Amino acid sequence: MTIPAVSFIAKSGTGKTTLVEKIIAELKLRHFRVGAIKHDAHRFDIDHPGKDSHRFTAAGADTMLVCSSSKLALVKQHRQAPEISDLITTYFSDVDIVLTEGFKQSSMPKIEVFRHHYSTELICRGEKSDPSLIAVASDAPLEVDVPIFDLEEIRALTDFLITTFSLSRSAG
Repeated sequence: MTIPAVSFIAKSGTGKTTLVEKIIAELKLRHFRVGAIKHDAHRFDIDHPGKDSHRFTAAGADTMLVCSSSKLALVKQHRQAPEISDLITTYFSDVDIVLTEGFKQSSMPKIEVFRHHYSTELICRGEKSDPSLIAVASDAPLEVDVPIFDLEEIRALTDFLITTFSLSRSAG
């Protein structure tokens, strides 16, 4: 079974994280299990000097997992960024939908977040028209060939995701 996934894209500072956060909360209210992936263009590090996990990684562990009774974190070294589809298949088999932030270059379905004071045109339209754009969340009226939602229409955008991806709640 393929896990449905959609990527929220926009210019930095546009409000992608806030929008994704609100949609996750709305999906959870409706009893869906949600996965999230944040694309980081910078070299982030959650494995800090002085911690045992960092000592394992520094010693050469290719994969290191920290696990408690309520959550886990995986640190996996790689030479090349993994494909988003591989990440979803490997780590998200227990969710109903995966929401990602970023991954502009992927072919996965996208919702573009647009604020008129950050940009004059959509990333997914214009000279680099992206056929994977399925909707726009905007603070300004736009003429586009996909559904457009106001940035505050969280319920309507969530309904759109449920319908578009034919989501059904997992048992349990």
